[in-house]
Amino acid sequence: MKKETHSSSKSGKTLFQLIWKWFWLTFLVVSLAYAWYSFYVPSNDIAWDKSITSVETLTNNSNKNTLLFFTAEWCVPCRVMKRNVFADTEVMQVVNTEVTPVMIDIDSPNTKELVAHYQIGATPTTVIVDSEGNVLDYAVGKIEKEKFLDMLNNLNTTK
Repeated sequence: MKKETHSSSKSGKTLFQLIWKWFWLTFLVVSLAYAWYSFYVPSNDIAWDKSITSVETLTNNSNKNTLLFFTAEWCVPCRVMKRNVFADTEVMQVVNTEVTPVMIDIDSPNTKELVAHYQIGATPTTVIVDSEGNVLDYAVGKIEKEKFLDMLNNLNTTK
């Protein structure tokens, strides 16, 4: 009798181990897929200027309003925004025609003046400034395409 009990508990333990292994394998695959999705950023045709590092160069840049996108290499919400907002064809067209887009890496020592001047404490931060460097509109955190386009459209109504 004891042998039957031992063999049935052994098969139950084996089934439990098999289910547990499948659980962890599935968890691993889902986690890797999510990590890839979080860091995947498709290319876009926005003509980002990455050379502006001070308020002085910013204000001498153009007569158009300037879109400042404060980001960092490690910022997952920034990557999501780059993927969901900036890779959109409508957004690319509006950005390239309406504003001068500037992407600013907050971790770069060259951009510390801009980060301090606009008091950037979180990423992503989207700031739209006029040709004199005055803030016209801003958003802290990840924003969706509709809100971003509203920010740009509101600039046209206030001119």
